[in-house]
Amino acid sequence: MPEPQAEQMIPLCAAEDLADGGRGVRFPVLAGGAAGTGFAVRFDGKVYAYLNRCAHVPIELDWNEGDFFESSGLYLMCSTHGALYEPESGRCVGGPCRNGRLRPIEVSETEGRVFWRPDDFVKPVDARASTST
Repeated sequence: MPEPQAEQMIPLCAAEDLADGGRGVRFPVLAGGAAGTGFAVRFDGKVYAYLNRCAHVPIELDWNEGDFFESSGLYLMCSTHGALYEPESGRCVGGPCRNGRLRPIEVSETEGRVFWRPDDFVKPVDARASTST
């Protein structure tokens, strides 16, 4: 089976699954060939997605599955070190990774569904099956 093309959009969730400033949706990825997760959230009416890896130390951000926002719903927060990220840019605005960034994953919202697009670094988990023998 051939590896997915970068143009391919992969279904992620129903648009209604992402409430503004609320819980996000996690999804499995291969990041640089290693198993990991991505996540999508809605902020100010728009969907954003990132690799679920803090810019300070490569650990997942959410403290409970899908909980990425801090209590005000204005910033994404790393549960381990308290780093704060702007949801719309992934830029760290507070904490130990100041001026670092989350790695973005391209997303689109069409006809009530959210999709993500693989790139050269972040690929669907199925890509592993096509490269292993």
